[in-house]
Amino acid sequence: MARTVTRRAMLGAGLLTLAAVGGAGGYGAGWFLTAEPSLAGTASPLPMGSIGTTSAPSPTATPTPRKITYDNSPALHTDDLSYRTQTFTVQSVVKSRITVRVPDGWGFTQPDPPTTGRFTDPTGKRWLRIEGGFTIKRAPAVSMQARLAQLSILPANQMFHLLSQDVEQNYATIAYTSVPPTEQAREAVLRYTIVRWVANETGNCAVEMSSTGLPQDQDALMDVLEHATKSVQRRDSPLNS
Repeated sequence: MARTVTRRAMLGAGLLTLAAVGGAGGYGAGWFLTAEPSLAGTASPLPMGSIGTTSAPSPTATPTPRKITYDNSPALHTDDLSYRTQTFTVQSVVKSRITVRVPDGWGFTQPDPPTTGRFTDPTGKRWLRIEGGFTIKRAPAVSMQARLAQLSILPANQMFHLLSQDVEQNYATIAYTSVPPTEQAREAVLRYTIVRWVANETGNCAVEMSSTGLPQDQDALMDVLEHATKSVQRRDSPLNS
């Protein structure tokens, strides 16, 4: 059974290594809370001012915020996790071969077309999402700000609450809580998400990743993200290769 809670969490810090090669068209800023397509998969330039430098338009309607509830399942702990190396391919404007360390026992799925890779735990309540295939052309901090602009105009009924944001030399990270859209879930169960944009040797964003679960999982979710950050590699080739 779910119970009402306040939205509160803490964010840790991490380190990274990454290798990648660039492509053409598209950007490293995706979309997690709605069914909108990811901006990281945009194959043609976005209209001027559509992200980043100007304020996004206000929604035409403001849905009523919902009562937040809490899934009181036992927390996932770092001691519960072991890791394996997984290689998979994503594609958008280029084909990216991604190699990364992910939790053992988490199942792998991809959308069609395969713009992302997702690893989900057996309960279906936690997952790691990784995106590539977009052009390597802007710094992680820029991708982070573009995402924050998007998140700031989410409908009120998704209860977005930013907890932290951080920019390091080779990556940028945000943490937030939210609830699923009403069309996805009638009950507003609180989720905790950490998103990170990881740079390659050029200093530009090469991989976007997010670790999502329940608020009580936050330490384990950061552990998942840190293992992915430290191990991720991206190698690109043309789409027709």
